[in-house]
Amino acid sequence: MATAATPLPDLPSFTTLPKKRMPAGRPREWYETHNRRLKAMRLAIALLNSGVYRPEQARNRKIRATAVRIGVHPPSNTTCRMVRSLLQENDR
Repeated sequence: MATAATPLPDLPSFTTLPKKRMPAGRPREWYETHNRRLKAMRLAIALLNSGVYRPEQARNRKIRATAVRIGVHPPSNTTCRMVRSLLQENDR
């Protein structure tokens, strides 16, 4: 019998590092990939805080609902795959 994971209580917010300008002169693809990775990391952290620890628990619908909850644009299918791969790495 599987038991549902209880969500973690709201964690205290920590101050974030100040934003820095992106380096100039890189190809557009580099910036898109960089921003996609940042978004995937934010979503993976939010999912972990809400009790989603395994990639099979993180369906696209759940990831997109989390994106709305934390205030980022809905992720693409590629970003959803990245989020699941980050959760997979934490599973080890």
